Amino acid sequence: MAKLRRNHARRGAAASGSTILKLTLFALILFGLVWAFQHWNRARTPVQYGPDYAAEGWFLPGGTSGEVVAHNGFTLSYREDWEQAEWVAYLLTRDQLQKEWSDRRDNFRDDPRVSTGSATDFDYRGSGYDRGHLAPFADFAWDEALADETFYFSNISPQDPAFNQGIWRELEELVRDWARRDGRLYVVTGPVTSEPPLAYIGRDNKVAIPRAYYKVVLDLDEPQQKGIGFVIPNAVSTQPLADYAMSIDEVEARTGIDFFPELMPPDLEAAIESSSQARDWYYDQKKFDRRIGQWNHVK
Repeated sequence: MAKLRRNHARRGAAASGSTILKLTLFALILFGLVWAFQHWNRARTPVQYGPDYAAEGWFLPGGTSGEVVAHNGFTLSYREDWEQAEWVAYLLTRDQLQKEWSDRRDNFRDDPRVSTGSATDFDYRGSGYDRGHLAPFADFAWDEALADETFYFSNISPQDPAFNQGIWRELEELVRDWARRDGRLYVVTGPVTSEPPLAYIGRDNKVAIPRAYYKVVLDLDEPQQKGIGFVIPNAVSTQPLADYAMSIDEVEARTGIDFFPELMPPDLEAAIESSSQARDWYYDQKKFDRRIGQWNHVK
């Protein structure tokens, strides 16, 4: 009986060891699956807005040479030779736009975070060009401090008044409409610096006047993931916005910027960026009519 008990003990110990090994292997496999899912989900799901979101860096554009400057509401890449940002990137959400707006103070000033020094108000005075926002004040008007950041001259570019107050305004308002409808958007915008400037302005600095501006918009939230881009000449326009719509790939080819190099899995990035999917973006006929009838006629 003693021998039988010892055999049972050995078999019990062996079974126990086998069970522990199986549980260990199962735990390792489960851990690997959880890690893989989190890594994949991080690559495809937009981060929540927060003052330190720019520190993540993985959704910012690539392929550019400017100085990357992170503010609380947006991040930009400053080109010293153009004295303006080559891109400004930020998130825009429905929840933000539903909050009460702060008052606009027009606090234009140089950007202390640009190591080489940004353009100044003296550069724009008497130039005949508007101090045009890249990241619009209205996209951040829900937070007074963030809205105030949009008046740094690193976020300003010399725009033809009829462009700034006409088709550019229409596009900015339309993007906010899209954010209210779709919930959350990635926005990257800036001047086309791959083409020679029209001219220069500036008393303190040599600020380049861009020939055109671009804006790319990306919606990664379900149920419909999509993207669209625009390149618009820095001049008055009587054409519908849809005439300037193109795929993100086309904007990348025109500007030389890789807008979302780390944000999405390669297959999803290729699918979204290769098509403008213009039919999936709503255009407001009333805004177009207002531009043609009112906004284009700058005095």
